[in-house]
Amino acid sequence: MQKRQLGTAGPQVSAIGLGCMGMSPGYGAHVDRAESIATLHAALDAGITLLDTGDFYGMGHNELLVNEALRTAPAAHRERALTSVKFGALRGPDGAWLGHDGRPAAVKNFLAYSLQRLGTDHIDIYRIARLDPAVPIEETVGAIAEAVQAGHVRHIGLSEVGPETIRRAAAVAPISDLQIEYSLLERGIEDEILPVCRELGIGITPYGVLSRGLISGHWSRERTTDAQDFRSVAPRFRAENLDRNLDLVEALRKIADGKGVSVAQIAIAWVLAQGLRHATAIVPLIGSRRRDQLTEALGALDVTLDADDMAAVEEAVPANAAAGTRYPEAQMATLDSEKK
Repeated sequence: MQKRQLGTAGPQVSAIGLGCMGMSPGYGAHVDRAESIATLHAALDAGITLLDTGDFYGMGHNELLVNEALRTAPAAHRERALTSVKFGALRGPDGAWLGHDGRPAAVKNFLAYSLQRLGTDHIDIYRIARLDPAVPIEETVGAIAEAVQAGHVRHIGLSEVGPETIRRAAAVAPISDLQIEYSLLERGIEDEILPVCRELGIGITPYGVLSRGLISGHWSRERTTDAQDFRSVAPRFRAENLDRNLDLVEALRKIADGKGVSVAQIAIAWVLAQGLRHATAIVPLIGSRRRDQLTEALGALDVTLDADDMAAVEEAVPANAAAGTRYPEAQMATLDSEKK
């Protein structure tokens, strides 16, 4: 497994991380616990060291799942695994989203529960999932920095914040990485956010590199979703938007077929290549829920895209070509990263 240094202040991690959210209800009500554990074990076997979760994924379900996978993994794999945890989202008993809490007391509270669920005495990278508009980022990061001093957290990350917030956070304590959506369909970070991260020595751990399966090459117009699947309300999966976006996937498929690889592998390889292009450590988080998906994703590490390939990919899927926003309007309004 290739390695990457996650920013100047962060740890060394595998070139690809495993995003675990989909192993809890979020992309549909049905989750296969046994297959999830097997996929986590397969990821560790393959040399993946970065496991990304959130305390609000399934209201703790996901952290307990990661705990079980690590407890039952070989000791050597367990010892080199790194946990990246998001916190701060408030949810109701019915799963409703109630906002975000970045107060220092809340940071300590969230952390205490995560440590218990994960069965560990420390979290490797800790970050608030969304900026709490009522709490200065300096206070939230300062509370995480105190947890670093106490030994409960090793590194501080950020999630979905814009350039000004990144600078303010980095002035308080070293930041290892920014977690943010980045893919062929979502390139908004390239104009301002990526340059700031490069300047400050902050890595990028992009999620949504396959746009929640939309550009995996496996989605179709006929596919249905249940009420617990986020994609049922995601604008890019709606009616005419979906038609336009799947046309982009078919253009990408022609390039993939020509190279003898899958659409998903081309899309992931493109994100991997952006690290060199932007001189920034970029470690994509792959949301594989099954072992076959994981195997396909890992194959992207063997895909080489030369200058002609990159030009062809970006002609097939130009910047800003996606139809629809990445979240519904109400959720877009909560993203500090989208504020101009």
